[in-house]
Amino acid sequence: MQIIEGRNPVIEALRAGRPISRILIDRNAQLHGAAAQIVQSAKSRGVVVELVDKQDIESQSQTGASQGVIAFAAAKDYVDLDDLFSISRGRREAAFYLVLDGIEDPHNLGAILRTAEATGVHGVVIRERRAVGLTPAVVKASAGAVEYVPVAMVTNISQAILRLKKNNVWVTGIDMAGGQDYSRIDFNPPTAIVVGGEGKGLSELARKRCDSIASIPMKGKISSLNASVAAAVVMYEALRQRALKKG
Repeated sequence: MQIIEGRNPVIEALRAGRPISRILIDRNAQLHGAAAQIVQSAKSRGVVVELVDKQDIESQSQTGASQGVIAFAAAKDYVDLDDLFSISRGRREAAFYLVLDGIEDPHNLGAILRTAEATGVHGVVIRERRAVGLTPAVVKASAGAVEYVPVAMVTNISQAILRLKKNNVWVTGIDMAGGQDYSRIDFNPPTAIVVGGEGKGLSELARKRCDSIASIPMKGKISSLNASVAAAVVMYEALRQRALKKG
């Protein structure tokens, strides 16, 4: 069982058909807009909605930012790498994956998933240890994107990169010490973008497994970008290139 907190995440969980046992809403909340949409959607699916005191919600909140709404849902399942390959074939698009080598901040992972959904990424690969998983804080930060972006959890990122390459996926790591500008990488072929953890960057073995290492130009005094921002910059470049090709 997983707690989903916040209006948009609960709306998207309902829309995506995630099994939900019940929803708690602050009885003093104005039942219009998003709150009304939650009640209506829950009613149509036969999900119990309880109007309760705000403190009852806050006592069960794990993020401290419930917006007066929490849902009790089935845990979001991880997928296998093979599932990601099937998703790409089903979309009849060149594979487009994001590999995260040790993201530990739930807000970063949530933001990355939100951008991944917006840019059409087919799936995200995360590692099992020393990294954040699909926690309530990640679900909240993703604003519902976690319902639509398949996430594969693997024990070894470098081995996952090798599997991607064996399936004809071109793997590009993003690192400030990269030898070429990220915008010069061709993201039209089957592609996986690898982003390292906060403050650590790519692990040495993951770096060695990549086909190429690219960097994001920096003109200011700050030497690096937040991991979620760096990932977003490169994902949108890939989307731009693919849109141009279709056009």
